[in-house]
Amino acid sequence: MRRFFRLLFRGLVLFVVFVASALTAMRFAIHGRQTTIPKVVGLSKSQAERLLADHGLVLDEGDRYFSSEVPPGRIMSQGPQPGLKVRRGWSVRVAESMGPQRVVIPDLVGNSERAAEINIRKRGLELGSIATATIPGAPSDQIVGQSPPANATNVSEPKISLLLAASEDRASFVMPDLVGQSEDAAVNAIVNAGLHVSGIQSQSAPAPTPTPQPNASAQPNPPATPQSNAPPATSPETVPHGTRMVVHTYPAAGQRVFDGQGIGLEVTQ
Repeated sequence: MRRFFRLLFRGLVLFVVFVASALTAMRFAIHGRQTTIPKVVGLSKSQAERLLADHGLVLDEGDRYFSSEVPPGRIMSQGPQPGLKVRRGWSVRVAESMGPQRVVIPDLVGNSERAAEINIRKRGLELGSIATATIPGAPSDQIVGQSPPANATNVSEPKISLLLAASEDRASFVMPDLVGQSEDAAVNAIVNAGLHVSGIQSQSAPAPTPTPQPNASAQPNPPATPQSNAPPATSPETVPHGTRMVVHTYPAAGQRVFDGQGIGLEVTQ
């Protein structure tokens, strides 16, 4: 009997040692895959990318902003904040400074959608959201409002959002959510709905975060129910590596769009 208890005691000791060793190894394995997010604010984009890579992290390019305090080409904000412990391979989203506002905001009221877009890009600005509203007496397919207004100063973003007049008898519906679909699938959905693609921009592949909705001035309230056949909102599929995916649409999902309207896409490179 004494021998039995002695063997049992040795077995318990070995079990405790085994569990403690397993927990220690697990802790080292977990901490070995963790890293601390460094501060990249104030660095250039290339410097920030190298520093993040040294920590096993990925640079995710966000929006660009005008700033009178941060030199152009420098990182002015980041998320998550420095000091946070995350897993290696995590994406850090940064915003880049464009320096002080030096470009004049053009007057686009009265232009067509296509002419306004060309004018915006010619000045090095970006096209924001395009809202459409039925305005009695306003010429169809012409810009009737913009944000920021013409000649505005102290603008934060290099984006101009537009309000487009639509004919009262044009079929309309609520813009579906195409974010997450491949570029080809989104283009097919747009064309099949009687719309057209007004432009396609490319950006670096983003981290899987909720899609921000672009701000627009004087956006109309979308109708409660679709008034026409909308593009089919298919669920994202597993696609081959390197496929260009939609990350933003202009107008954004939920806004009112009209038959024949141009839809802008922003896709991954």
